[in-house]
Amino acid sequence: MKVADFRNHEVYSDLRVVPPIIIRVDGRNFKNLLHKHEFEKPFDHRFASAVVDSAESFFREGGVHPSIAYIFSDEINILFTDALPFTGRVEKLVSVVSSHIASALTSSLGLCPIAFDGRVIPLHPEQVIEYLVWRQTEAWRNCVNSYGYYMLRRTGLSGDCAASRLLGLSLPDIHELCFQNGINLDSVPAWQRRGVMIYRAGYEKRGYDPIRKVEVVANRTKLVSDWDLPIFASDAGIEMLREIVPENR
Repeated sequence: MKVADFRNHEVYSDLRVVPPIIIRVDGRNFKNLLHKHEFEKPFDHRFASAVVDSAESFFREGGVHPSIAYIFSDEINILFTDALPFTGRVEKLVSVVSSHIASALTSSLGLCPIAFDGRVIPLHPEQVIEYLVWRQTEAWRNCVNSYGYYMLRRTGLSGDCAASRLLGLSLPDIHELCFQNGINLDSVPAWQRRGVMIYRAGYEKRGYDPIRKVEVVANRTKLVSDWDLPIFASDAGIEMLREIVPENR
């Protein structure tokens, strides 16, 4: 019997992308996960740290070369600007990134298996900063809605009633509602409002050359996790992004 070759049946095997791209992964059913394991609501620093650590693990051990990552809640946006691994095959990129992040976070938290879904977003180089501004805007929306929802839950409302109470309210309305109930969203930690950025920063390492008997300086890079980001749409934020996003250096 001749063995058939089913490689041409692989649906996305020929679908490829070129840099720059974003691979965005999101946690699956994380609301239930956080509730089951009694993480602090609306934000838990231990959980956030584990998500950031998982993304750092991908930078160090993933075997590929991402440029930066932007994180909020259970969402991780990973930017690739150099030659892509797997010759840019979408199915490979999405599955490898999602599986690495999921396994790293499962290990970090010591919980039952955690799943992430993933997608690829091709961008023009000039769209990278605009994309990051967009996702940080979503981080702020998530922050406001989360605080509003759990504030209402603490007043005794059910989940459905709290969601209905917020339905149709603008972000400024929810912001004011929180303020009236003792929560100043302008004062909550920056990582909850603006997310966390992972990137490589250059530094100088001083040493000594025993052969020439002179001090030497070598340029090195290190991985940085920035938990105190500026607003990306501000002058300071744009300046920062232009500095760390490779296409804009």
